[in-house]
Amino acid sequence: MTSEMEFTTVCNALGDPVRMKIAHCLASSGEKNCSAFEVDHISKSTLSHHIKILREAGLIQPRIEGKQHFYSLRKDDLNSRFPGLVELILNTTGG
Repeated sequence: MTSEMEFTTVCNALGDPVRMKIAHCLASSGEKNCSAFEVDHISKSTLSHHIKILREAGLIQPRIEGKQHFYSLRKDDLNSRFPGLVELILNTTGG
């Protein structure tokens, strides 16, 4: 699964402060429901857009339970493909 993660795509996904904040949130607290992200002043549709970019970059994985969507950071895959990246995300405030 790690082969689908391209370095430039991952960097572009994390280059946005909102997406970095989402990644930081998932790295520090584990799986979260989409509505539980603490991202200031953005609409639900904008949040969904950012989550889609992170998912397509291979950074997060979804788990669907009924109508709820839960997301988690693919820490093991990230550590395997890009050693140190998860630590970098954890040491970043995300904006």
